[in-house]
Amino acid sequence: MCGILGILGKEEVSDRLVDGLKRLEYRGYDSSGICLFVDGELVRRRAEGKLSNLVQRIEDMPISGTVGIAHTRWATHGAPTQDNAHPHLAGDVSVVHNGIIENFKELREELITDGRVFVSQTDTEVVGHLIDRELQKGAAPIDAVKMVLPRLRGAFSLAMLFKGHEDLLIGARLGSPLVVGLGEGENYLGSDAIALAPLTQKICYLEEGDWAVLSRTDMQIYDKNNNAVTREVTISGASAVAIEKGNHSHFMQKEIFEQPIVVAQTLQSYLRPLEEQVALPQMDFDLSEVRRITIVACGTSFYAGMVAKYWFESFARVPVDLDVASEFRYREPVMEEGGLALFISQSGETADTLAALRHARTEGQKIAVVVNVPTSSMAREADLLLPTHAGPEIGVASTKAFTCQLAVLAAFAANLARDKGQMTAKEEREIVQHLAEAPAAMNAALAHDEDIASMAHLIAPARDVLYLGRGPEYPMALEGALKLKEISYIHAEGYAAGEMKHGPIALIDDKVPVIVLAPSGPLFEKTVSNMQEVQARGGKVVLISDAEGLAEAGEGTIATIEMPKVHPLIAPMVYAVPVQLLAYHVAVAKGTDVDQPRNLAKSVTVE
Repeated sequence: MCGILGILGKEEVSDRLVDGLKRLEYRGYDSSGICLFVDGELVRRRAEGKLSNLVQRIEDMPISGTVGIAHTRWATHGAPTQDNAHPHLAGDVSVVHNGIIENFKELREELITDGRVFVSQTDTEVVGHLIDRELQKGAAPIDAVKMVLPRLRGAFSLAMLFKGHEDLLIGARLGSPLVVGLGEGENYLGSDAIALAPLTQKICYLEEGDWAVLSRTDMQIYDKNNNAVTREVTISGASAVAIEKGNHSHFMQKEIFEQPIVVAQTLQSYLRPLEEQVALPQMDFDLSEVRRITIVACGTSFYAGMVAKYWFESFARVPVDLDVASEFRYREPVMEEGGLALFISQSGETADTLAALRHARTEGQKIAVVVNVPTSSMAREADLLLPTHAGPEIGVASTKAFTCQLAVLAAFAANLARDKGQMTAKEEREIVQHLAEAPAAMNAALAHDEDIASMAHLIAPARDVLYLGRGPEYPMALEGALKLKEISYIHAEGYAAGEMKHGPIALIDDKVPVIVLAPSGPLFEKTVSNMQEVQARGGKVVLISDAEGLAEAGEGTIATIEMPKVHPLIAPMVYAVPVQLLAYHVAVAKGTDVDQPRNLAKSVTVE
């Protein structure tokens, strides 16, 4: 959940490190820091809070050098203070760290008994002290790292500098991603390819348990057994300009408006418009033999999985289990032979989901993954890789990655239905036609941005907000509530509309806005009847529907949001737009930090 960057450079690196941190700030923004070699000494600049505080610190106290490491933090152990900010210094070692050292307490007690003095509350500092202790006994840096890594339990990626060794940068990963970048007379380490994009396109992904020894001109990678290994060098394709906001006020706003094009790009990989068929990437197993699907994900990706459950069961008639990744392993799920485990993750590195994937593998399941990073850990461990093509998503609250996940899952469901003999060629053609209509329908939904902005003031003062939906709009109600919680800090809950009378209706009064998602169609009348139960008790309703639905049920609401009339298949993709825009404009009205909401980080790489 933290961002790491290291540069062994030929020229000044301070500005480049800070620029890299700006690209990584979505991974954490509780504190940040850099450490450089200055006249042979390891010198730091650190600051709590946003990266702008570190920039100001460096302006006040300039620092210059050709070798350095940098870090932006999402706090796990220890409060987000300057003392807890990375990089940490322990004797002759400077270290930055992403993840959690689970056995840090026993290691810390051992080190304190040995006379070591700690200045932070973090688990990271124990790594520096363990390595420095070996250095003081006479070990070379490489040997010290080799001795210490097996003692660390947990999930981590590390980058380390050593006093007296200005042409040496060592990195290691276990359960948390780390990338080596190769330059001309320079080499780099980074949390992901985005961080390295302005520096190099030649990258090498470390595999589980790997550690890497870098000089300016050379790289050697060792596996978890300390054997020298060779890993493939690839061209990342990550854009150095992809994370600019352009003429938008926030990354989230930009990414909401990118959805028609990125959903279109994603669908291009899964639709054959001339043949009017859906098509998945090649796989080494027969989809028609899949007897059961287990979907596992976290957060917004979990809600994408909820929508997919409707599709898989209604189209393909395949039973689906759905689990939150953090709970999956611990209930000891029964997984049938011939089952397919489907994992959904924007980053492909989410710790809970990755652990669940590996558990499913031991249970003999075939593994499919829907990810936005095709070189991620999950992608590399999959039997069937289903990439989205959303591009880098910087706003912490997921928007375009979510709708691209829905696009992939809809195509997957149709493909499975065909392979299982549950969908005729005519029905498949209709599915392809409807999916192809999704980008234009999403664009039509975006045209109501100003209308949504103008009604945000009705929601912003609320302490509690409810979202209601039926069928696939129920997960969208959950997603809308999550978005509002994430960026506006308003307590919000999503409910299946029919469940209101089973308890939640007790919350209704004239101070609780209720957002109702009700496209016209087979579930419209039942949803409206639940909405009217709310109105009868003084509830203030915002109705999101198409023109037909608004004409029938819009009377008596405090506001309406008109959507284009669409086929039920693509309604979740289209109705994602207004709930995203509503959360965005409410957050702007409240003056919260839209792109970097408190306590959250983009990539959750700890359990």
